Amino acid sequence: MLDSPALAALFRSRAALLALRVPLSWVNVATGAPIAIDGQTLDARTQWLLTVFKKSKRPEIHDLPLPAARAQFDTYMKALSASWLPMGLGDPPIGEIIDRAIPGPAGPLPVRVYRPPDVPAGPLPAILFLHGGSWSLGGLDSYDLPCRFLASSTKCLVIAVDYRLAPEHKFPAAVEDSLAAWRWLAGNAEAIGAMPRRLVVAGDAAGGTLAAVVAQETRNDAVRPALQALIYPILDLAMDTRSYDLFSDGFLATRRSVEWGRDTYLADPSEVDDPRVSPLRAADFTGLPPTLVFTAGFDVVRDEGAVYAEKLRAAGVRVVHRNFDSLIHGFVGMRGVLQAAARAMDDIATGLRHELAQPG
Repeated sequence: MLDSPALAALFRSRAALLALRVPLSWVNVATGAPIAIDGQTLDARTQWLLTVFKKSKRPEIHDLPLPAARAQFDTYMKALSASWLPMGLGDPPIGEIIDRAIPGPAGPLPVRVYRPPDVPAGPLPAILFLHGGSWSLGGLDSYDLPCRFLASSTKCLVIAVDYRLAPEHKFPAAVEDSLAAWRWLAGNAEAIGAMPRRLVVAGDAAGGTLAAVVAQETRNDAVRPALQALIYPILDLAMDTRSYDLFSDGFLATRRSVEWGRDTYLADPSEVDDPRVSPLRAADFTGLPPTLVFTAGFDVVRDEGAVYAEKLRAAGVRVVHRNFDSLIHGFVGMRGVLQAAARAMDDIATGLRHELAQPG
């Protein structure tokens, strides 16, 4: 039986999720004046989501014990990603899902392979997807719906990686697992029905960090990524950009939450300087694959994504940078409750399809 605090938390969670379904006309009345910062206006429903979270007294991730933090992250990822329709009727269709283990540096490494629906027989482009969660949260189940969406909308195989999490496994465990997964995919592409010349590495937030590291570390491999897609990536844990001052609190990802993730992930603060932790600090950006960088306007890590795109361009890398200026960090997991997040994910899928259709 649930004790009183657990019951209260469950009620707050369900009440908050129900409140997110109110009509937009009510939202505009309830939230008051739009929030505008740095020439950007926060999406009205996103502003309501933040209001609901605040009113529900949802505890901050960094204030919870780690098991509770992981449970809260998983709960909200699943709830905010899911369709409003009952019984999952509006969730992305999928052709096949296979859970398997591949060789990893510390033993079997779990991955989940998604095959899109309604595709002809034969090899497909493939996306190695590395999930977010501050290197300490998240996994295959919490990111199941976003991965289904990517597979369904891009018509690519999606291989989600359950890399080791901190603090049980500090840096560089997640990097080592991500590289092992990439090299397994590169070596087994044909065997799993993927096109060896159409392999993508992608990730959001901390997973975007890992995706950028994989692209940097494999640029001289026999099979390197044909494309990297970085979604609000964390690229410099020095945390000294202007967006950290503008959006330090109140927009889901805060300065404190990124500090918590950094401190949980790293054994030594000096590791911030390592390009495998802060890819923006790499000495050389030449030879990297074509890149899609997607940032959120109201996000502490917004500016480092823009700086990374500029550094890649200066090194001769083809880059598309899109800033979704009305959204917040974490929108990959909010398709079910935010129309603006759903549109952003549609745009990301379109960008991936377009780039993969280029000659190469």
